[in-house]
Amino acid sequence: MPDRLSMRATLAMTAWMVSLVSSYENTAISLPGIENEDFIKDCVRFHNKFRSEVNPTASDMLYMTWDPALARVAQTWARNCQFVHNVQLHSSYKLHPNFSSLGENIWAGSLSLFSASSAITNWYDEVQYYDFRTQKCTKVCGHYTQVVWAASYKVGCAVQYCPSVHGTGISHGALFICNYGPGQYRSWPYREGSTCSACPNDDKCLDNLCSE
Repeated sequence: MPDRLSMRATLAMTAWMVSLVSSYENTAISLPGIENEDFIKDCVRFHNKFRSEVNPTASDMLYMTWDPALARVAQTWARNCQFVHNVQLHSSYKLHPNFSSLGENIWAGSLSLFSASSAITNWYDEVQYYDFRTQKCTKVCGHYTQVVWAASYKVGCAVQYCPSVHGTGISHGALFICNYGPGQYRSWPYREGSTCSACPNDDKCLDNLCSE
């Protein structure tokens, strides 16, 4: 009898583990690819939403659009499942045909917590640590300043299922990366002023952003 009970317990535990792994695999499969239209729309929409709402207002904030080549860069790096920035982003590696230097934001968390909107919101929320007037940051602000970097007008993102996200302690997680063209390269993320007052000559003003 004990052997039979032990076998039943082992079988039950095995079935539970198979079910758990299957659940993770199904969730991983459900993560959107870089050609998923809803995923693309969310990535672009939430970046532009936050860019249009900066305080103080920006005179030169460009409207962002999707770039498939940037999304491929993000996807390639995300597959490494490492919570570190891509070391090949700068000009010597020439990852992109149009930009010599790229920007990058990284988010990692549980599969159940992931959405493009929540990750981008998490980056933007670093605004609470950033003083625009003095450019001082009391904690981490680099993700925020990249989201609202006025000169960045292209974005491409990817999300990857990772059995382990190295550098975080997260198991069975999602690693979300966005790359930007061009990346950050000056002191202030944008020029303060009346919205769209410093747009390029042929641009129109769309939701407080300079759009072609």
